[in-house]
Amino acid sequence: MNTPNTTTDGGALEQSGKQVLNDLRELASLTSDEKGAQRVAWGPIWRQAREWFTKKVADELGLSVERDAAGNFWVTIPGDSDKTVIVAGHLDSVPNGGWLDGCLGTLSALEALRRYAKQEQKPVTLKLVDWADEEGARFGRSLLGSSAAGGSLKIEEISGLKDRDGVNQLDALRENDVEPDQMLDAHKALKEINAKAYLELHIEQGPVLESMDKPTGVVLGTFGVERHMVRFTGQAAHSGSTPIPMRRDAFLAAAQFALEVREIAKRNSTSEAGVVCTCGIVNVEPCIVTAVPGVCEISIDQRALDADVLARMFKEAQAAAKQAADDNNVTVEINKIWTIEPRPFDPDLIRICAEAVQEATGDAPKLPSGPLHDAAEMVPHMPTVMMFAYSSNGLSHCKEEDTPEEYVDLTARAFMLLTEKTIAHVAAND
Repeated sequence: MNTPNTTTDGGALEQSGKQVLNDLRELASLTSDEKGAQRVAWGPIWRQAREWFTKKVADELGLSVERDAAGNFWVTIPGDSDKTVIVAGHLDSVPNGGWLDGCLGTLSALEALRRYAKQEQKPVTLKLVDWADEEGARFGRSLLGSSAAGGSLKIEEISGLKDRDGVNQLDALRENDVEPDQMLDAHKALKEINAKAYLELHIEQGPVLESMDKPTGVVLGTFGVERHMVRFTGQAAHSGSTPIPMRRDAFLAAAQFALEVREIAKRNSTSEAGVVCTCGIVNVEPCIVTAVPGVCEISIDQRALDADVLARMFKEAQAAAKQAADDNNVTVEINKIWTIEPRPFDPDLIRICAEAVQEATGDAPKLPSGPLHDAAEMVPHMPTVMMFAYSSNGLSHCKEEDTPEEYVDLTARAFMLLTEKTIAHVAAND
């Protein structure tokens, strides 16, 4: 790692890095057990985490936390202008999760508010948002609070969702004083904010920064996703009596398709822009050891930052599925599961983010985000950028999730610089 440049506020930045680490440790001790973090949204430990956060805001900043109609928490430091910079994260975790996922962003945002509160001049308004239920761990609908604020949430899509205990999502929302029919009022509230920038810090959840031994990265945007289920239909037959040339083996078609899916990802990846393709589900019928598979369903998840590349990848997958079906004398149908367009981040904020990361760490690698984040829901509404912190072994959503404390410290410092540079940028521009 290169030696970081000296900043004009080095001592205070060092103090901020330590403060974020202390807050992270305190939250982990409060809301984790031997299996990991247990801050699952809409549950009692998540509520405890938010009570802890609310008390910190009141005790240290003398500010109150406001909750919007979707359960998102907002903290505001008014400025001389209503032009607003939003800093964000989420306190909820998956079951048995890590000590950094989501809360690194919220607690770094809290530290950014502490720093701003001490400034005599406050040219713009600074808002913190702690998004509700980013993970979707309990009911399966990720980005719940941010999608309500962004206006993309459809209440009918969550009305039938239940957790593994049979509890309906709508009942859980009401238990937390969120009225489902009013959740989209959060979108009206967001539109009333004169938002000029949205900043979010998150761990990478992947191995790229670790492979470069860089503590911090600049995120170019979130991948678009094409997710489909591919169903090959042949003919089930006895495995002992059916000669190989006479078989209509649906699984072999799926296997041929899966291998070509890997090649699609290789062909469409460049050193500047990688893509990913994954076959994560395989269902075989009749699924017995003595039968040639007559039906095989296989999922495909394709992700790219460029919309044209993503479209080309899906066309290549369609062609590969047809070829696999023809080669194995079976039929094929492709059904859409879910899609979202790529969400590239704002070029000016990417530049400012790179400056901040360079000053704090000595380098500023750029990379896309394969996982989705709340930031993706904000892209249509305001200039947006994300910053990533190194993830040890590329692991997340497990108790082994980790980032070296030195790298957490450096990344927190970089985020403070990003916030301050963004405030200056917004203040200087109409």
